[in-house]
Amino acid sequence: MAYPAYPLRQTSSPPADEQMRKLPAAESPQSIHRPVHCLLGLPFDAVGMDTAARRIEASARLRRPCVLTTPNVNFVATAFADPAFRDAVMDSHLCVVDGMPLVWIARLLGLPIRERVAGADLFDYLAQQPGRPLRIYLFGGPDGAALAAATAINRRGGGLQCVGFASPGFGSMEDLSSEDILARINASGADFLVLALGAQKGQAWIARNRARLTVPVVSHLGAVINFAAGTVQRAPGWMRRSGLEWLWRIGEEPTLRRRYLHDGALLLSLLVCRVLPLAVYRRLVKLVGWPHAQSRMDSRRDGATTCISFSGTWREDKLTAARGIFETARIAETDIALDLSRLTDMDSAFVGLLMQVYTQQTRRRAAFTMVAASGRARLLLWLHCAEFLMAPSPAKGPPTAA
Repeated sequence: MAYPAYPLRQTSSPPADEQMRKLPAAESPQSIHRPVHCLLGLPFDAVGMDTAARRIEASARLRRPCVLTTPNVNFVATAFADPAFRDAVMDSHLCVVDGMPLVWIARLLGLPIRERVAGADLFDYLAQQPGRPLRIYLFGGPDGAALAAATAINRRGGGLQCVGFASPGFGSMEDLSSEDILARINASGADFLVLALGAQKGQAWIARNRARLTVPVVSHLGAVINFAAGTVQRAPGWMRRSGLEWLWRIGEEPTLRRRYLHDGALLLSLLVCRVLPLAVYRRLVKLVGWPHAQSRMDSRRDGATTCISFSGTWREDKLTAARGIFETARIAETDIALDLSRLTDMDSAFVGLLMQVYTQQTRRRAAFTMVAASGRARLLLWLHCAEFLMAPSPAKGPPTAA
């Protein structure tokens, strides 16, 4: 059932001032200047709660598009089974870690990801911020939950104000993407659209409709609507910090038992087969300083294709030049062919850069092809769960809207 937008209190919408323009708004997913790290096959921004909140606020004030994604273990599991879902997650402006197991794995691998930024915690953090409240629109959840959540949010006041909500049920993607629904969302004047349609459906909905939305910040935040409505209680803080929130969630929602069993089994397999070997490799590299061949990059234009070869060691501190050459290829609107046959080492930041280029090319419907790779390059991509980068890119087609 859908409900019309309704403001409980009127707020002004002053134009962004110069100070707000200097806030770090999230960059376009097509930008390869956004520093991300590959973790279990997904790109993550190494930011904490405060920085994530400031980026969302800046995007809202400046009306810049910002697709926020908060992957947890279930996102990782789903991405392995569903390449379209994986690509939708990768095509985000801001991607933060939601789940203590992922934070622990990041620490084990030496990634600069130290803090869990759960969607529900980020939502509560935004609700506590001073100043003009963010106007939110709630879309999804069980029948009646969005109404209860909107009422509770507006009664509480603070940094969030609900200006509209809808409980569309479990219709088809076509039904959930009707012109009437999108027009109602856009007419609300919301700054932040919060979805609760299920992870796969939610990300697919965003990928399908983002170009038709005028709401700047969009995110699928799972159980946030239920939490705000009070129909599901969050785990105590100590359980969330210790990685035991899943036990509490099973108690609150027993139907999640099968999902957690499946996701836990996959995570254990990845831990044994990929994470631990990669961690051991990284420790050996740090101890003996090997391999550390000089970084070198060559580029040439071959018709409509930019051919780029990387040799030696490529890590986070060497990526400025690589970003420059990839940016040149983007401006020239060429296909990209990579040669990693002489590459001796790469870290999570370099893999993250390749994932951004892959996303950039996919969105442009341009080719991204790895024409050659050394055995070590192939092994490291596999250990990072990014072996899909070695597969041929999808067939070309009309460019998609940003």
